[in-house]
Amino acid sequence: MNKKNALFVGWVIMAVSVMTVEAKEKKAAPPQVPLSTAPLYQEQYRPQFHFSADRGRLNDPNGLVFYKGEYHLFFQHAIETGKGWGHAVSTDLIHWTQLGPAIFSGEKKVTIASGSAVVDWQNTSGFGKDGQPPLVCIYTYAKHPFTQHIAYSLDGRTFTKYENNPILGNIADENRDPKVVWHEPSKQWIMILYVSKYDLFSSPNLKDWKPLPSKIECGNECPDIFPMPLDGDPEKIKWVVVAASGAYVVGEFDGKEFKVESKPLSSKFGYAVQTFSDEPKGRRIQIGWLSGGKGSRAPYPGMPFNQQMTVPAELTLKTTPNGPRLFRLPVKELEVLRGKVYSWNEIPIVPGTNLLNGLTHDLFDIEGVILAGQSKEVGFTVRGKPVPLHFIDGRAKFRMLVDRITIEVFEDDGAQTQAMTFMPVDKAAPLDLFAVGGDAKIVSLKVYELKSIWK
Repeated sequence: MNKKNALFVGWVIMAVSVMTVEAKEKKAAPPQVPLSTAPLYQEQYRPQFHFSADRGRLNDPNGLVFYKGEYHLFFQHAIETGKGWGHAVSTDLIHWTQLGPAIFSGEKKVTIASGSAVVDWQNTSGFGKDGQPPLVCIYTYAKHPFTQHIAYSLDGRTFTKYENNPILGNIADENRDPKVVWHEPSKQWIMILYVSKYDLFSSPNLKDWKPLPSKIECGNECPDIFPMPLDGDPEKIKWVVVAASGAYVVGEFDGKEFKVESKPLSSKFGYAVQTFSDEPKGRRIQIGWLSGGKGSRAPYPGMPFNQQMTVPAELTLKTTPNGPRLFRLPVKELEVLRGKVYSWNEIPIVPGTNLLNGLTHDLFDIEGVILAGQSKEVGFTVRGKPVPLHFIDGRAKFRMLVDRITIEVFEDDGAQTQAMTFMPVDKAAPLDLFAVGGDAKIVSLKVYELKSIWK
């Protein structure tokens, strides 16, 4: 992990008393993460294939976008000198390089809160130069009253705040978390904003916004909105609105009105889930904040960092007997981390025995199909943490990712997902596959050891 240009000591605030708030904001230098003498990314509880910030507290993913050959992951980052947007980049969605802080307010007690980012391919904003489309970040300026601002970049590294911010004034006390997408049929930008419900707005240029009639009830804060082909058919486009909790609704959207066609549906994949704009392969890739612990205080004792992200997962929208539903599976790129593999086929799981005895590696990618048989419960124990499997008609098809203090489970081809953090009870304990109350049966099982993403 190259940190030469990412870490600095201190930060400078440039402020002149006669400046407006917006001018202060634009000219203030961002806070810099202080240097550390500790060996970062090798700590005992550091996730080894989930993204975590080098130091300080991380939460909501912001501004997920692909720009100039890189996936950009912005995120809420609380460090010694403030809270705003941290920044990391990747060429493969798996190996991340953290850069210097991206967007901070430069004012005490003012947070650059959550938001989104887009590539303005047609330069509707006028921020582009010499044929270079700008990367535009849209965020909440969290100073009462809350307003919405933008900043832009032509290199994906340095950001200039728009001189005429805010681009959307206060609507309610803490209106926040703008997610912006391009609506191709109506040739305009669409913003979804958390107010008391989710309000929609439209703009021709990312600067001038007007309200749309729709108000969507789905959940609270950090909304996401995006189109999805139903069953992979580009002629059958549905629109999905997702809340911070992962709850979502499916419907139709014509650029003016969002017609909800489902009740709020539940899903669990971290918190403040967001998807990438401009993904080059046309996929809908989602990342969530994996907080863990009570009060969002993850159990990382003695660590210089706090919190982490889920692995990137690809979403698909499929027809089910209950209507269209989102399915979620880890991105294909994760398989590059696979190393030694262990496999079993057509053998029983006998209570009191452990087929996986001896597997003490701390990073695993596990996939399989198991039949419940006579058992009452079947699952894995990961360094003291039990993870039961869920069966449908006596059959469990699953994928489980095991990091040092993180477990993610994808079941029934991604119809059911969960992500969790845990503290190892016994760090040296082998991986355990258990059955309770009677024999179960492995149809197929593969356990891959995984490599770390950190250098």
